[in-house]
Amino acid sequence: MHFALNAHLLSPQPGYRQAGVSEYIDRIMRQLWTITPDDRWTVYAPPGVTRALLDAPAHVALHPSRLPTTNPLARIAWEQIVAPAVLRHDRPAVLLCPLNVVPLLAPCPTVVTVHDLAFLRFNLHRPAKRRYLSLLTRLSVRHAAHVITVSEFTRREVLELLNVPPDRVTAVPNGRKAEFAPVDEATIERFRQQKGLPPRFLLSVGTLEPRKNIATLIRAYAQARDRLDLPLLIGGGKGWLYDEIFALVRDLGLEQDVRFIGFIPRDELQVYYAAARAFVYPSLYEGFGLPLLEAMAVGTPVVASDAGASIEVAGDAALIVPATDAARMADALMRVTDDAALRDEMRAKGLAQARRFSWERAAQETLGVLRRVAR
Repeated sequence: MHFALNAHLLSPQPGYRQAGVSEYIDRIMRQLWTITPDDRWTVYAPPGVTRALLDAPAHVALHPSRLPTTNPLARIAWEQIVAPAVLRHDRPAVLLCPLNVVPLLAPCPTVVTVHDLAFLRFNLHRPAKRRYLSLLTRLSVRHAAHVITVSEFTRREVLELLNVPPDRVTAVPNGRKAEFAPVDEATIERFRQQKGLPPRFLLSVGTLEPRKNIATLIRAYAQARDRLDLPLLIGGGKGWLYDEIFALVRDLGLEQDVRFIGFIPRDELQVYYAAARAFVYPSLYEGFGLPLLEAMAVGTPVVASDAGASIEVAGDAALIVPATDAARMADALMRVTDDAALRDEMRAKGLAQARRFSWERAAQETLGVLRRVAR
């Protein structure tokens, strides 16, 4: 069978753009290739993506675009103007589109993945972008032969907000990085010395924007600071309205205790998790929550909010607190910091919970959807 994949959101350059959807594309794509050696794949990619970069096997045809599709307007032009003609020429059985939007005039069946609908719940973007996302996502899920969501939570969001029939929406959870596993103490200690990290710290990772709820975490930390006696490190690039986060740290007198360490590169993230006393994820809304899975996979105890898919991903392995309750969050931070027996229990539960998620399983279930649509 011949499948195609729109990989224009794949980032060939190291940096924060390789997180999120780009990583999802990379992981699911490589697994799909592995489990379908007798099928053909055509991958439509942005300029700069090469066969060597992807380790593409012989049964994969890679078609980098001539348009600069890392630019959103060029990508939209490719999807809605160029893609229909390209698909008529290549004639795949199904086109997989990994983020919300399909070519509306595609001559073949399409399957679209929806990661979350935060842009419908929150004012996350400029008005023009929000209108585009809202309109094209609604049209795409109605046009697509099937919709994949990355969690049961997002599946319910699609059913509620986009009015798609339940039999056309399938939840396929994301996987964990196979290379994410517990790290030995010698490696952690070398990393601490290299990065100048304190011997004990709390870690939170996420883009600095209101949806990640960093402000509530900072208020919780302020309440517990004297009892905790360890700093809070916050990793992540600047999103929007981040000045309010920095101002809150200043207003609460936490400049020496709360440290913003910026975007954490892929190859360092595992050891940051492993070096932390606990990982805190206070998000107001999550379509999945990969950082939760990453932290559990290395054996780090997790404190998470009760918002979105966080409970679904963390299961009973994390301390779950109301997303906007700083007092409850402060109590959870103190418990996980003070109680060694609790940390050991959470570590074991977290490792077991993380093993439930794999990219191989995600690829197998995605392939099942593609084959059903093709038939």
